[in-house]
Amino acid sequence: MPEAAAFLLLDVAGVACALAQASVSEVLPLPDLHAPPAGGGPLAGFLNLGGVPVPVIDLARLLGVVTASRADETYRHILLDAEGSTGFLVDRVEDLVTVERSAVRPVSSERTLNGCVVAEIARGDTLVHVLSLAHLLTTEERVRLSALTDAAAERLAALPVA
Repeated sequence: MPEAAAFLLLDVAGVACALAQASVSEVLPLPDLHAPPAGGGPLAGFLNLGGVPVPVIDLARLLGVVTASRADETYRHILLDAEGSTGFLVDRVEDLVTVERSAVRPVSSERTLNGCVVAEIARGDTLVHVLSLAHLLTTEERVRLSALTDAAAERLAALPVA
């Protein structure tokens, strides 16, 4: 592990989280999403990215931390994973920080669902959970999301080009 690493600090329904910068390919402002009737759950909808539907997962709903007061839509962001194949909706990307290795504490994969929290960052008097995008969704969730994405792609392909 290098002496320091870059992390995006996130607000997920009032919970401070972080992602390794290398796991995110792009940070986008929240556009209008296509929400299919069969979606539901943590699927916020699909982002049309150059004619390709990209599923967007509401991270707060996925993690079960949704509260009545969510951030103003103006500040919400979509984070595309490194492959650009899945988006994750957060209330806000707060900052990009460089963290010394000594401030990063590993978390055992058995302590979290599917090993989705891989570390904690000590920031002042608080600990920030470092999430792993690769472990946020279970295998079954990925299979179902893939089927919904394929259906969205077929539906989009059936429409005439404007």
